[in-house]
Amino acid sequence: MNSKNKLLFMTFLFINFVIGDIPSYSAKYTFESDEISISGVRSFKSDLNGSEIKFEASNLLANLFFSSKFKIINGEVIPETYDIKIKPKFLNRDQSILFDQVKTEISSTGSNEWISTYKEGNQIYDPLNVQIVIRSLVKLELKSFNLNLVNMEVGGFKNYIFKYIRNEKCDFDEKTLNCLIYERTQLDSNRKVTYYLAEELEYMFIRIIDSDEETTNRLTLKEILSFG
Repeated sequence: MNSKNKLLFMTFLFINFVIGDIPSYSAKYTFESDEISISGVRSFKSDLNGSEIKFEASNLLANLFFSSKFKIINGEVIPETYDIKIKPKFLNRDQSILFDQVKTEISSTGSNEWISTYKEGNQIYDPLNVQIVIRSLVKLELKSFNLNLVNMEVGGFKNYIFKYIRNEKCDFDEKTLNCLIYERTQLDSNRKVTYYLAEELEYMFIRIIDSDEETTNRLTLKEILSFG
């Protein structure tokens, strides 16, 4: 095995270890957009039966539910389902996505209906489970990487570039934490997603800012209910 292949092999082993080492958590987050501000609970749990990231929030105007179910096999995140249920006055949206690893097929029902296939070896993530992969790669101290996310509207996937920008001090729960700032961009797009990951919290997301020329959405950590 030459030195390059050996490095890739060791990196693969380390990725396996890190992905399996992301702790479970439950935390209160606030989601803010031009239309709404709403607080809810986001949680991640993983056991022998599988893994799930979930976000539930409600107020007088809206009910939001997001769920990503997946497996972690040999250190690799294997998507299974991704579900959205949104019932605010200004928008009704239900969408369920099924990942069929045997057929290498992704199908969507609800607000957007489509079926698409992909080449074996093209790992595709959903908007929630990709965050486990991001945290794992940041723990690896990778400064840049590319990941494929499912195209929720028409099927298939989009490739995104993730790049380290800087370190920054973040205040949370009367503590000052070291946050690593990463940006997600895509070629030929003005959209930018900025992630603030706290080193002291196993690179948990303190803040996520999703912006383009017209809108800005923010997800902000308010309180950790359980960790590990």
